[in-house]
Amino acid sequence: MLMIKYVLSTVLMIFIALACGVVKADDTRAMTKEQLLPLLGKPDVIIIDVSSNEGWEARDKKIPGAFREEPMKFESWMNKYPKDKTIILYCS
Repeated sequence: MLMIKYVLSTVLMIFIALACGVVKADDTRAMTKEQLLPLLGKPDVIIIDVSSNEGWEARDKKIPGAFREEPMKFESWMNKYPKDKTIILYCS
């Protein structure tokens, strides 16, 4: 049940981002951890952890340098990050 909640919150966040014009549909895609690895630490990449509080607190490994944002409060932080950067949202 908790995994369904994560998936639904992520899907909701993508729909909100699309509706607000933050991202275009053709700019969104899933990526593997192998694809993400070479992007870590690049100044033009922002990584945002959008896991639920329970998932984030329970996880012992986190991506270094990633920002943590509450997924259901997307509207409060969506304009906080520069739009000229590549923004990667992830949850686990």
